[in-house]
Order: sequence, then structure tokens, then C-alpha cells
Amino acid sequence: MDEKVNAIKKWLGTGSINLFGEPFSGKDTQGEQLAKMFSAKLISGGSILRSLKESEEIKQSIGSGNLAPADFYLKSVLPYLGKSEFSNYPLVLSSVGRLEGEEVPTIEAADRSGHTMKAAIWLQLSEDEVWKRFDKSKSLNDRGKRQDDTKEALRVRLKRFASDTIPVLNYYDDHNLLIKIDGSPSTEDVTEKIIDSLYNFINN
Repeated sequence: MDEKVNAIKKWLGTGSINLFGEPFSGKDTQGEQLAKMFSAKLISGGSILRSLKESEEIKQSIGSGNLAPADFYLKSVLPYLGKSEFSNYPLVLSSVGRLEGEEVPTIEAADRSGHTMKAAIWLQLSEDEVWKRFDKSKSLNDRGKRQDDTKEALRVRLKRFASDTIPVLNYYDDHNLLIKIDGSPSTEDVTEKIIDSLYNFINN
């Protein structure tokens, strides 16, 4: 695998890879692993938003499973791509620009900051598997206290993914940037599949 990782790092340069997926598909886990393998910086749009001290209305919207309004999201998250401490590193993005209409500004912001978008990865998970992972996570209590980890919020998140994020993924697909990965196997198997798929992507 080392040979493939080195080839991907050379191809990636200081560019970006954007990870998407249904709730509980392992985006942040895979993002951390890929960032380590590619000597990249990980930027999670969701983590940035949850850390902001914004209006109660925004917090309640995110906590109920909805996505932040596009204008607020673009203003709050995209400037992170241009931070000076990221300038000489590639970026692994975790669902940055996941609302329809945010894909083009995200790609443009990545390009302006010297982190050209090289690929988007969709960790695909069936709805049945999402609910299984939700139940397991609740029993393990392994995600800390997140307002959006309720059954009601998860139903909203699944609906919003279908209505608002699938069009984003279609955009990446139309521009030959999308790689689809089955997110249901073990973490290690998914990571290996991502590496294999990226390697094939850059050699086709």
C-alpha cells in the first residue's frame, strides 16, 4: 500500500480531497486516517460549525439535524481553506460544501487558496446500516454529546442528505471528480478501498 500512498501524495500535492457520506458513514474517521497517510490537514465543516458561538437559532437548526444556511456556512467555513498554516499542505475535507449551491463556491475557494479540488469521495451507506450504526453508537456512547444524535434529528439528516447533498455529489460526478466507496465494511477495509480507488483514479 505504501507505493500507492506515495503516488497519491505526489498527485495530490497541496490539493484537496472532499469526503462525503450518509450519517454514520465514517467520514471523520476516514478523514483522520487519510490526513495522516497523506501528511494533510483535516478540515471538518461540521466540527467548525459546532465550535462557533453563534445565534441560538443556528445552534437549534444544526442540533435538529438541519444544515446551516448556505450564506452563513460559506461565510463561516470557507475562509478556513485559506489559513496560512495550511498553505504548504494538502487538505482532506470532511463534507465541506454539502448543501446544493455550495459546491461551486467550495471548489472556487479551494482553488483560490492553492488547494485545488482533486477528488470527492462518497462513502455510501444504506439507510438500514445507518440506523444500525446509530443504535450501536448510542449503546457505546462513543460520539460525545452531540445535539444532532437523536432519532428525530437523524431522520431529518437522512432526508436532507437525499434532497440537498445528492445534487452536490452529482455535480462532482458530472465533472469526473467523484469516487464512490462502499462504507459498510470495517474501517480498515474502507481505508484500503479508498487508497485503491484513488490510485486507480489517478492512473485512468
